[in-house]
Amino acid sequence: LDPRERDMSEWNEFLRKQNHANHHADKVKIAVVGKYTQLPDAYLSVIEALHHAGVFYDRHVDVQLVDGESLDEQNVSEVLGDASGILVPGGFGKRALEGKILAAEFAREHKIPYLGICLGMQVAVCEFARNVVGLAGASSSEFDPDGPFSVIDLMSSQEDVTEKGGTMRLGAYPCKLAADTLAREAYGEDLVYERHRHRFEFNNAFRDQLEDAGLVISGLSPDERLVEMVELPRDVHPWYVATQAHPEFKSRPTNPQPLFREFVRASIGQHEGVDRLQVTPMNLAAD
Repeated sequence: LDPRERDMSEWNEFLRKQNHANHHADKVKIAVVGKYTQLPDAYLSVIEALHHAGVFYDRHVDVQLVDGESLDEQNVSEVLGDASGILVPGGFGKRALEGKILAAEFAREHKIPYLGICLGMQVAVCEFARNVVGLAGASSSEFDPDGPFSVIDLMSSQEDVTEKGGTMRLGAYPCKLAADTLAREAYGEDLVYERHRHRFEFNNAFRDQLEDAGLVISGLSPDERLVEMVELPRDVHPWYVATQAHPEFKSRPTNPQPLFREFVRASIGQHEGVDRLQVTPMNLAAD
């Protein structure tokens, strides 16, 4: 190999910003509500993506892992009340499901910035269906196959799959973003690609009903069949976005993933009591 000059300027600048953020900025508390909280590496990509976004805005993100299985109506205010942002990550299985739905409800009702990832989108849809639309017991057929309202259901492409393994919807897929949405604003473009890992999806039989009640469908597959992203209107909530994808996998230290970047921006605004648009990227040129 021919020798070439090293250029570490971008990385050195990131390290300088990170050091500045860790030592000179307020800590912004973000609660990550999951069920693998005793094994933090299960959420390593999510945690790192939050830190990337924090450095971008010169803030240290204090990630608090919250066991969704321990959340209930009696303690949710105590556990999540001082969080500046709430994130529900991906996962499988029914354990801690109700706690995650409760976290989504708390974020919606108290106008705390919320980011839902994969299952985190599904629980946001279940919560909205139950508590806004009035579909009592709304859930996913993954957890309650005989439930009254399966607002999340098995993908049609998965119905005949018997050998599980790596047969779920995997890899990068395109997503069309609706105009004038938080998702479109975050990405700055109308077609994006994100990675997926799921078998269940938003049940289109309930799409009109949920949209009529105020849920915004902000991202769709190009054929407009699969709901990829949902959010709440800006005049209802400062920042509430959920995606079926796993955007954390595309975050980089010097290039934070757009949804994480804007979620952290909104969380900083919540923490400091300012509009999120007043939170600007860090500039150390004068240091």
